[in-house]
Amino acid sequence: MAELSSFVPAVILGVGLGLLGMTHEQERPNPVKPIAGILDTVTGYSHTGIEVDTNSQRVAGMDEYVNRVYSRDSTQVFSLYVGYYTYQTQGKSIHSPRNCLPGAGWEPVESATLPIGSAPGIGSRDMNKYVLANKGNYAAVYYWYQGRGRIESNEYTVKLNLMRDAAVFGRTEEALVRLVVPLHTQTDRSQEHIRAEIARADSLATSLAPRLAREVAVALPADPRA
Repeated sequence: MAELSSFVPAVILGVGLGLLGMTHEQERPNPVKPIAGILDTVTGYSHTGIEVDTNSQRVAGMDEYVNRVYSRDSTQVFSLYVGYYTYQTQGKSIHSPRNCLPGAGWEPVESATLPIGSAPGIGSRDMNKYVLANKGNYAAVYYWYQGRGRIESNEYTVKLNLMRDAAVFGRTEEALVRLVVPLHTQTDRSQEHIRAEIARADSLATSLAPRLAREVAVALPADPRA
C-alpha cells in the first residue's frame, strides 16, 4: 500500500499535464458578493482588519481577500483569512498552508482533519487542522479550499478538480479559507493544559466553520456544473 501511495503524485501530475493540454481560455469571474463581508460580525467579538501589503499580495496572487483579528475583552481569540483567486495558472495559484505555515521558528507538531459540519448549501465536509509550536508557544490552524461548488481539504483532490475544471469549463476560481487560534500556554505548558487548549480551539473552529463555509459559498460564483 505504501508503495502504491508513492506513485500518487506522479499519476496526478501526468493526468494534470494531459488536462492542461486541453484547457481553453479561462473565465475570470468576480465574487457575486464582497469577500470583505464574510464573517463581518460575530456576536461577542470585535475585529480589526489587517491589510496585506502590495508586495505580499503580488507574491500570494489573490485578487480579493479578507484578513481580520477577532478579539474579546482586548484579547485576541482568533484570526480569519479568506483569499480569493479569480483564476489560477502557473505562477498564480493558491499556496498550500501546509507548505507555508512552517517558518520563523514555527513547526507542526500535530495534524488531522475535522468535520466542518453540515449547513444548507454546503453539505458535510472536512477541514485541515495543524497545531504549530514555537519555543513553548502554540497555535492551531484550520483551513480548506472552496470554489466552483466544492469544499475540499485534500490537496491532491483540490489539484485534480482544478485541472479538470480548467479543461472542461475554463474555470479555476477558488478561495483559501483559514482560521488561526492562538493557544494560551504562556503560563502553563503541561501536556494536560496544552491538550485542553487544543480542544478549546477545535470547539471554536468547528462552531465557526459551518457559518463561514456558508458565507463563502454565497459570495463565490455559481458552480459551473449546475
